[in-house]
Amino acid sequence: MVIASPNQPVSRAVKLVLNAQTIQDGAGVSLYRAIGNPALREIDPFLLLDEMHSDQADDYSSGFPSHPHRGFDTLSYMISGKMRHRDSRGNEGVISSGGVQWMSAARGIIHSEFPEQDDGLLWGYQIWINLPAANKMDEPRYCDIPAETIPTRILNEGGFIKVIAGDGIADQPGPVTRNDIDLVLLDVSLSPHSRLRQPLPKGHTVFAYVSEGEVEFGCSSLNSPALVRRRAIAVFDEGEHVSAITTDSAARFLLVAGRPIGEPIARQGPFVMNTRAEIDQAIHDYQQGKLG
Repeated sequence: MVIASPNQPVSRAVKLVLNAQTIQDGAGVSLYRAIGNPALREIDPFLLLDEMHSDQADDYSSGFPSHPHRGFDTLSYMISGKMRHRDSRGNEGVISSGGVQWMSAARGIIHSEFPEQDDGLLWGYQIWINLPAANKMDEPRYCDIPAETIPTRILNEGGFIKVIAGDGIADQPGPVTRNDIDLVLLDVSLSPHSRLRQPLPKGHTVFAYVSEGEVEFGCSSLNSPALVRRRAIAVFDEGEHVSAITTDSAARFLLVAGRPIGEPIARQGPFVMNTRAEIDQAIHDYQQGKLG
């Protein structure tokens, strides 16, 4: 048995690796779903992670017609392409390459999302983040965050980290904040044969989703590395930091962390509450035109 030195930072071991599942959602949009599928229902406080990545218009042109949400936040991050958002509270905006849309559905909102392009690469992510019971019936909120407002840290070995949420990683904190869970969301790009050791808060749920290349995660004197390839998610155990090493090719991945809420989760489709009765109420409110 190897025993860590009391002063040695503990690298988070990888406890689970799963490939994203290919699905269709909305009006037939092709997606890769890493969280929110039968293999990985949720990892508190994260409810869903979808990647949309295609240069074939038939995969995305139908978009996501009007649909309701209640009880959680959505974060949409566009790497390449454009998507237009409209909602029942009069908000409207276009997420362009590198930009973010941050929406808290809370007590209820109805929105739609459609591509603002007829061809070319459309590549982006959507993450659903749970709200605690005390905030599920708050008023909805919405904001667009353009690419130029997202801090970027250039790495010495090449590559970068874009800080969408989190403190102390670049010269300024990321523009998205969820103080109740101390949300961290990083877009990490690494050159071939490079390494990263990224501190993250103790007690947080942490995962990485690899979108390009392959990465060895969790390498330390205590842990054997786990090789995680494109369109796979790695869920980490407890520790003080995440270690990542690239092989012969460059790699890109999302690194996400948040403090668990630790409450019961009841969900059905676009509604996420704490009890079945609250789900039934959300469905009733939507059917009666009282949601959004």
